[in-house]
Amino acid sequence: FMNRSIEKIIQTIKVLEGGGFPVRRPFPTDELDQVDPFLLLDHLGPIEWGPGEAIGAPDHPHRGFETVTYLLAGETEHKDSGGHQGRLMPGDVQWMTAGSGVIHSEMPAPSFYEQGGKMHGFQIWINLPRDRKMIPPRYQDTPSEKIPEVLLEDGTSKVRVIAGEFQTTRAVIETNTPILYLHIKLQAGMNIVQPVTSDHNCMAYIIEGHGLFGAGKETQSASEGQLVLFARNGDEVCLSSGKDSPVELLLLAGRPFNEEIARYGPFVMNTREEIFEAFQDYQQGKMGIIS
Repeated sequence: FMNRSIEKIIQTIKVLEGGGFPVRRPFPTDELDQVDPFLLLDHLGPIEWGPGEAIGAPDHPHRGFETVTYLLAGETEHKDSGGHQGRLMPGDVQWMTAGSGVIHSEMPAPSFYEQGGKMHGFQIWINLPRDRKMIPPRYQDTPSEKIPEVLLEDGTSKVRVIAGEFQTTRAVIETNTPILYLHIKLQAGMNIVQPVTSDHNCMAYIIEGHGLFGAGKETQSASEGQLVLFARNGDEVCLSSGKDSPVELLLLAGRPFNEEIARYGPFVMNTREEIFEAFQDYQQGKMGIIS
């Protein structure tokens, strides 16, 4: 096995998203456009909202890709133009394949809005390949208790398997193309070696603390709000917590499509013509409305 080195470490930028809530974003930015097939990574919060203050993302369309929402704290409600609705609680994942198009809203749950509290989570956009961009919309709402968790040998470090597999534990969520999505919490002095085939792009986003990435003399450290991009020069990645500090992170990998991308706001297609078409379909109500 060959251990991957670090290509670069990206700083997040702060952005206001949706109705005006703050996110930290490592990409897309001027420094990094995408990590094919991943189009966007937003770290929401953690933010403490007072009663009546919490903000969400009202009705907005999507076409041509998938949005994956992972909530760590707080409570949100989502609805869409297909008549689908649900509630996300801490630890829950919503994997939404927008495909041919859907109107979607993601708002704080009414009880959370009234009382206030801490909101914290992630939204990741994953591209669909050309031949799957117009598939029918699909949801996989997965409650926290269904997401497999692997306890490591120290008895407290753990890995949640959202997509793909860790050791011999497979995720319950099905993906359109091969995706690895792990939520890793390591106590001080722990390390993990994760196989990632050399044709996949791979990255780690540090949620809290700081960790060490790569192996041997090549090891680099990264801390909260940084994204570590691994080079495609091996078939496994090494990550560890420091001797005296725990680290919490997301490890993401996917097979790139290497296709042309045309993206405008909530639409990601392959050509500009398809973007115009998406706007037309949206304006003509072909993506439906949220009742």
